[in-house]
Amino acid sequence: QVQLVESGGGLVQTGGSLKLSCTTSVRTSTTTGWGWFRQAPGKEREVVAGLNWNGMDTYYSNSVKGRFTISRDHAKNTMYLQMNSLKPEDTANYYCGRSRSIATPNSMSDFGHGGRGTRVTVSS
Repeated sequence: QVQLVESGGGLVQTGGSLKLSCTTSVRTSTTTGWGWFRQAPGKEREVVAGLNWNGMDTYYSNSVKGRFTISRDHAKNTMYLQMNSLKPEDTANYYCGRSRSIATPNSMSDFGHGGRGTRVTVSS
């Protein structure tokens, strides 16, 4: 059973930054992709960032491109999402997930496992 635990969420003002962490029970160096998705109140889940198995390919949704950066630390089995220039529309629960394949996840159907999420609130 893969376990993923997100942390780092909180309340931040518009323009601020947060760094989310996702600690996994499996090695992040395994041959799968990883990613982050979010769900705002009343909205569908949205994949915001993805990374393929070797880290050579990334995906960012148009809504976060240029502001968010996905990364991982194999030694710590941890994945990160650096979020800069935050906007009120970034307010959501953020989840990390493990892809079903080696490819970069860019849709919800690409994910096989997800965590319980961490809440991000951006005030205007």
